[in-house]
Amino acid sequence: MRNIDILKFAESSRFSSLHGVVLAWCALVIIFDGYDLAVAGLALPYIMKDFNVGATHAGMMVSAALFGAMCGAVFLGTLADRIGRRRAIALCVALFSVFTAAAGLARDPVTFGVFRFVAGLGIGGVMPAVVAQMTEFSPRKMRGTLVTLMFSGYSVGGMIAALLGKGLIEHYGWQAVFFAAAAPVVIVPFLLRSMPESIPYLIRARRNVELAAIAVRLSADYRPRPDDQFVIATEPTTGSTPIRSLFANGRSVSTCMFWVTFFMCLFMVYALSSWLTKIMANAGYSLGSALTFVLILNLGGMIGAIGGGMLADRYSIKRVLLCMFALAGISITLLGYKPPSAALYVLLCLAGASTIGTQIVVYAYAGQYYPLSIRATGIGWASGVGRLGAISAPVILGFVVAMTLPLQLNFLLMAVPAVIAFIAVLLIDRRPRPRDTWASTGNLPHGPATANAVRQ
Repeated sequence: MRNIDILKFAESSRFSSLHGVVLAWCALVIIFDGYDLAVAGLALPYIMKDFNVGATHAGMMVSAALFGAMCGAVFLGTLADRIGRRRAIALCVALFSVFTAAAGLARDPVTFGVFRFVAGLGIGGVMPAVVAQMTEFSPRKMRGTLVTLMFSGYSVGGMIAALLGKGLIEHYGWQAVFFAAAAPVVIVPFLLRSMPESIPYLIRARRNVELAAIAVRLSADYRPRPDDQFVIATEPTTGSTPIRSLFANGRSVSTCMFWVTFFMCLFMVYALSSWLTKIMANAGYSLGSALTFVLILNLGGMIGAIGGGMLADRYSIKRVLLCMFALAGISITLLGYKPPSAALYVLLCLAGASTIGTQIVVYAYAGQYYPLSIRATGIGWASGVGRLGAISAPVILGFVVAMTLPLQLNFLLMAVPAVIAFIAVLLIDRRPRPRDTWASTGNLPHGPATANAVRQ
């Protein structure tokens, strides 16, 4: 009988069709997820007019999806470790597709908010599941690149919403952009059929035939035998619940710092996404120019995500994040000084790269930090706490804008979270603890934390 550590195969594998399948599915899901989250903001002026609601009520309607995303990230992220990520991802896609489309049928603000809350459960729940799935199957040398490449689909989804939205709304009404969100539900059966299931779930369920098939695709040298036993070299379980495990084995401070980092990064992302157009318009720029600024910001987000992932594979991901948060603080602060047009575009691109792009690298860092058995739980809770930043940012910045402060002070206040996130990342400890299995045996675990743990 042989004990086969299948994650060792994944770490040392070369990019293959299996990795391409996982990347394609996860990226497609994130594109749909990005569309669903962006579509409400795009249609908001028309919804306010149709429902005859003011800005305060409209903000609450939009925030319903963000509240749902916070709950979904925590609870569905944890559920993914229990029922298997493939089914969890499929459930989330069905939730955000069906209920975003249902919001287009709403005829009052309360019904709209309820539908958007349920859609938000899927929007938030799918993120930790796909990050954990992509991290698990990725080769060690390409892990950061593949995870951030996948997550750049989030910006693609937002751009698709912006490009399609205007035409759909003008010709068919605001409901059309919500109805279009139902399309992804048709991919659910194909996703369940072709995406591989998470390896820990298959091992717990003793589905050795599927595990052998995955191992063959990961390693050309592997020849399956009937008596093969698939195992994962990882930390011993402590008997604690998954949530308590986030604070076990010396992870308490680092887990809290991840939560602070997610909160601050999402605060910056949603502060810029929600108020950049209004702040720049107040500063004297035309509305058309302000909308162009938003597109440049998202373009920068894509560049930052992919570039940050490539740098994280070459250097320490922690050091890369420290540099990105420093860049965020500097670029956002300088936006308040009304630089010349060329410099303004560069600063906006850098701000997008170091906020939207950085958030994606933070997801990759969390995916590499937590052990396999609690990875989706760890990412889910960090993402859920981070959603509080997303929810609070539009409200807090709304009060700031209403105070009619100088332009420089508006952007300076948006840059403060970058400083706090920088300090939080600095305090994340990736060094092995003496009580961990690999420290006592002298062997490193064959999990996603290994790649960067040895570089920090």
